[in-house]
Formats: sequence, C-alpha cells, structure tokens
Amino acid sequence: MSISQLLTRAVQAKSTEIATICADRARSYAEFSERVQKFAGGLRSLGISEGQRVAILAHNSDRYLEFYYATPWAGGVFVPVNTRLAVPEFAYWLNDSGSEILLVDDAFAGIVDELKDQVPELREVIYIGDGTTPDGMLNYEVLVAESAPVEDAGRGGDDLAGLFYTGGTTGVSKGVMLSHRNFVVNTLNAMPCFNFKEGSRWLHVAPMFHIADGCAVFGATMGLSTHVFIPGFTPQGTMQAVQDHKVTNTLLVPTMVNMLVNDPSLENYDMSSLKDIVYGASPMPEAVIVKALDVLPEAGFTHAYGQTECAPLVTYTGPEYHVVEGPNAGRFKSAGRAVYAVEVKILDEADREVPLGTVGEVCVRGDNVMLGYWNKPEQTAEAKRNGWMHTGDGGYMDEQGFVYIVDRVKDMIISGGENVYSAEVENALYQHPAVAECAVIGIPHEKWGEQVHAVVRLHEPEAVQAQEIIDFSHTLIAGFKCPRSVDFVTDALPLSGAGKILKNVIRKPYWQGQDKSVS
Repeated sequence: MSISQLLTRAVQAKSTEIATICADRARSYAEFSERVQKFAGGLRSLGISEGQRVAILAHNSDRYLEFYYATPWAGGVFVPVNTRLAVPEFAYWLNDSGSEILLVDDAFAGIVDELKDQVPELREVIYIGDGTTPDGMLNYEVLVAESAPVEDAGRGGDDLAGLFYTGGTTGVSKGVMLSHRNFVVNTLNAMPCFNFKEGSRWLHVAPMFHIADGCAVFGATMGLSTHVFIPGFTPQGTMQAVQDHKVTNTLLVPTMVNMLVNDPSLENYDMSSLKDIVYGASPMPEAVIVKALDVLPEAGFTHAYGQTECAPLVTYTGPEYHVVEGPNAGRFKSAGRAVYAVEVKILDEADREVPLGTVGEVCVRGDNVMLGYWNKPEQTAEAKRNGWMHTGDGGYMDEQGFVYIVDRVKDMIISGGENVYSAEVENALYQHPAVAECAVIGIPHEKWGEQVHAVVRLHEPEAVQAQEIIDFSHTLIAGFKCPRSVDFVTDALPLSGAGKILKNVIRKPYWQGQDKSVS
C-alpha cells in the first residue's frame, strides 16, 4: 500500500479528466501527475532522500495537493503546519520534526526570516505564492519547470509518510507518525462514508494542514474525483465556489455549517449541486443540523468522528441517520458506528470492556492507527497499550454499535473545530508572575461550541485584571488557544488525592443544564 499508487491509478483511469481547479487554473490528472513527478525531482535535487521531512506553511491550493503527493514520491515525509499558530510554535514543529525544507505562500513569506533565526536546520524555503518571489527563496513554478520527472521512490506499507502535529496533555505538541498503510486504509474507510466517486467535485475549504481534510486529499483521488480549492472558509467564498464549480462534496466543521446556513445571502446562490456534506471535529448542535436539513434539502449530511492518531476516521453517522422523524430520528446526536476496517471498544481504566450503555474510554484497533509519536516512545506505549489506541475520549456504545461521546478523558477543548489542550494554555498562564494557580476548561458557547475559559488564583488578590491575563497569553500562544474569559478565585483549586486539579469539579457549574459536559 502506498500513496503514490492512488495517483498512478487515477492517471491510468482518468488521464484527461480534470484533477484540480484552483482560481483560474485547471489541470488534468496527467498534468497533475507530471507536476508531482517533476516537483519530486526538484526535492531530490535539493537533497531530500528517504525519510527526510519537508514542511509546508500555507493556505489551501493546488500546489498544496501536489506537495502531499510529491514528497512521498521523492521518498520524503510531509509535515503540514497549522497556519493558526504563533511563530514560536511554528519553530517548535519545524525543529522537532527536523524539517530542512519549508514551503510557504504569500500569507507566511513575511515571517521566514524570523523562522530562520529560530530553526537552524532550515536549509531551503520554497515560495508557492503567485506574487514576486522574495529574496532568498526558491520559486515553486521555476523548480517544477526546471526539474526532470523522477521515478517513485517506492516507499509504502509501514514506511513513514507524514508527521501531523497535535497538542498534548503535557502541553507539548506531539508529532503523530502516520504510515503509507495508515493513509491508504483510512482512505478505503473514507470512500463509502464520504461518498467519493467518479464525477464528484470535492471542495477543499477546511484547512489542508488538518488531518480531516487529508481524507479528501487522498480520497478524492482514489475516487477519481475533481479537487476544487479555495484558500479558506468564508460563507460567501464557499457558496460562490459551490455555484461556480458545481461542487458536489465538502467537509465543514459545525461552526462553518452554522455560519453557512444562517448567512442571509444563502438564498442568492445556487447550492443544488452540493449532495454530500461531511462534518466533524465537534458535535453538531441539534438546532443547526435541523436548519441545515431545511435550507440545504439537496445535501446529505455525515458526521465523522476520529482523531489524528487514527489517520483519522474511527466512526461515522451517515445521511440516513440525519433525520428528524422515523426510527432513525436523533441518531445524528451520536458519533456513529465504526468505519469498515476499524474495531472500536469502550474500556475501563483496567482496559476491560464495559457493558453497553456504560461510559468508559473510546479505544480503537486497526491498520489506521499511527506508528507512534515522533521521538516519544513512552507516550506511544501509553497511548497504544495492550494493542488498543486510547483516544482519551469518554463515551458509551448502544446496543446497535452507535458510539456517543459524552466527555473527554484528556483535558481538551474543541472551539470552532480547533483542538485546544488546556495544559498548553495553562503553561502559558503560569508564566505570568501574578498567577499562583490556574485551570483552563471549555465552557458552553453558542457559536463556537466551546469557549476557552481560565479559572485563576493570584498570588495577591486583584493584582491584575482579566484582560491583562488574556493579553499576556496572546504573546506566547496562538490566538485561538487563548482564554476568551477569566474568573478569579481566592481559595485553592480543588485537588484529587493524587494532587491533580479536579477539572470536572471546576467545570460542573458552567455546564449545568447541559446534556453532556462537552459541546
């Protein structure tokens, strides 16, 4: 199993059919394949050989897709970087992965000098934008034009294909090692639930650095579909792309769906081509899905649940369960049933399976599960103990195999589809000299699902105001991770017998009246 096989098969079957549409550029599968092979040749000329890492920091585009295929074709390992991070976080990912080459577009070309100061091993930067190439960078199109195509490096199976960084409960990002086999198995799992097929047009609107869009990076190619790109999500930009390019499929996080279906200009666009919408990253509020079913009657909705360590699909709930009447009504409140090549169990703290309807930890087994965490063998062993990937999510399974997520074993907050790990935020807040103790939790938010909230005890009461704490956090971590609100307490935060802060106790008052303690 290899990523390259997906492309070679597509060229055999659909060489003259349109593979990619980006702005005013449209290319066939034959042209796409040729550019991949030539960029792979360019990477090899820059010294990329087996297992070496190549990173990208950019918004969605056809060149991003070429990067995903050319890097393993050259024998390398791709490292997509989250565009929403701060410069010190970019630098950490690049240094930790040992990436020697970085691709950037116009949005990030301006920070390259700052990054080079912090990433000593960064040898080359390749500019993939459409403007004038900045000094000291290589131009992507020139590199493709001047490089000879090369044969595929032949990596596959359990060879490392990509590093996707995720936050960690220790506050330190971890590189999730995903193999060629992981990606191909996940793609096979995605085919029926994402409904990839010949003639489909997939809109890349979710960020391509995210593993969720990775399902389409490889699935739309396996399905012989057309990839359509916009740089990122806006309601109008998404609606315009659907109308202009007759988009049939896309993936959105619930926040995007909410913004889309409540946009007053929706009725001005022809959305009738849109047949399949996959959503994930957080549960969909019932009121939003009910409205979405009403205003987008041609579209079927699928809820996909997973995590980066599982490449990422674990379960899904298809359109037949997104109904408000009949025997399947309400099933969309679940995370669905296991995808075809994945085994799911709910285990207790001793890794024993719990009875149906009993809450435990959602655990996963299959060829989709990661090789491990980059250079973190102890954390790998803990996560994959006894042969099962421990997701850190608490949930239960019903008598028909539907999984319901009710809480998080790990202290993770999902705000607007972005994962925020509380320990990382707490590490930033503890650097403020006035902070004696803090706990970061998710509290309900109508638009974002959850809002990052800090509960803080100061060394001296009233020494600082909430805004100062928030502003301080913005100097250290990405904006989406920073607290949006702060409550101050004068008593010590509640502790367990082991001395750990009891976040479930702190969280409880904020979630009174809610069905579950995540949103």
